[in-house]
Amino acid sequence: MGSRGEVSEDFRKQVLGYGLTTAQILYRMPDHRSLLQTYVWQNYDLFPKFPALQDFLAFWQEKIEGPLHSVTVAHSKLIKPAELRAVDGVFRLN
Repeated sequence: MGSRGEVSEDFRKQVLGYGLTTAQILYRMPDHRSLLQTYVWQNYDLFPKFPALQDFLAFWQEKIEGPLHSVTVAHSKLIKPAELRAVDGVFRLN
């Protein structure tokens, strides 16, 4: 964390609408194309176009030898309204 009063870059992104994005990437092994390997990528990204993930996948296809098989994406906004529910009663313990 930075100095006192400084806000982290991750928090700034969340305020701007970014959410935590996790992608499970299945790719073929370069030497054994019939075998699949998994890679998990996680970063803050914007739903629904996922520009950071798109950039990463473009980098993968250009620089990494293992061809992509499939990508599964999960996304959650971390800053959202509080979830409230009604309570039927109040219980006090002394």
